[in-house]
Amino acid sequence: MNATSPETAGQDPAAPGRIVLLTTSHRVAPGLLSWPAWQALRAADTVLCADGAHPQLPYLREAAIAVAEASPTAQELVDACAGGRTVVVVATGEGEPDLTDGLARLAGSGRVRMPELELLPASYDLPGARLLDLVQVMDRIRVECPWSSRQTHRGLAKYGIEEAYELVEAIETGDREELLEELGDVLLQVVFHSRIAEEDPDAPFSVDDVAGGIVAKLIHRHPHVFGEEKAETPEDVKEHWLRTKAEEKRRTSVTEGVPLGQPGLALTAKLASRARTAGLRVPLPQGDGVGYRLLALAADAEAEGVDPEAALRAAARAYRDAIREAEGAAPGEIRAARGGHRDAEAHPAPDTVGE
Repeated sequence: MNATSPETAGQDPAAPGRIVLLTTSHRVAPGLLSWPAWQALRAADTVLCADGAHPQLPYLREAAIAVAEASPTAQELVDACAGGRTVVVVATGEGEPDLTDGLARLAGSGRVRMPELELLPASYDLPGARLLDLVQVMDRIRVECPWSSRQTHRGLAKYGIEEAYELVEAIETGDREELLEELGDVLLQVVFHSRIAEEDPDAPFSVDDVAGGIVAKLIHRHPHVFGEEKAETPEDVKEHWLRTKAEEKRRTSVTEGVPLGQPGLALTAKLASRARTAGLRVPLPQGDGVGYRLLALAADAEAEGVDPEAALRAAARAYRDAIREAEGAAPGEIRAARGGHRDAEAHPAPDTVGE
């Protein structure tokens, strides 16, 4: 019996008692438990845990909570509650499925007077907690996988491009399952590159540095949310964003920071947008050939608020469907093709190393 629990002499011998299943999250530091959890632990007649190496046990014992290492069956646990006693079970990482299934069977039989059952989360995950799992998994893969342990930023660059394109396609086709998967693949690229960066001998950084940087940037560029500025319209927000971005970058040209390696239509649209936002009226260069005609078309599209890359992709899909029809594909197959795409490997086989 724990020091602050009630004396059993004052309990009703016929009362069925109470079982508290105490769950904790491995993503929260051991010992950081909710106040209701500490109250339940201190008031319990018995505290049990099947795992003698459970990370919470040293902290419970330091708080003078006596914990017995035991794995009772459902019937044994019910019997331990006889006389109105309270038994707290500190759940292992698996959540004690055998015990809870056994208790459910006893309750369903109708032959046993069941104690009161309570599931009490002693600590729980905050939104984004599974990102910690991803970081841990990536760390282990980087160390133990013969393919992942050899990768470099340069070697992975092409996969980042592929995953970004697949994400765009999932968005444009409206496939929610694909969107979920492709977002994960893009996130993998961020975590993978961040893990590689930790090993740089000259300028290492971690995923925490990456997250910290984008958090600071978002806060600084949203003074209407985190500061005293006011923004009533999207145009106001854009004005704040551009002003704070200019203060951060201190660029001498609106073309700085525009990646020249992106697709040509997107590059043209970005340059045209930068010039227009800056109030520059720059005539398009004239010349012969398809390149200059595409340049003019992309600039016109941007001026009309149209994404030329997305527009061309939509037209290309229509062209693909026309080709399939010419090949004799059934209409149902064409419709299926419109909504699907082939996944690029987020984690390619080892024989692709060095491609």
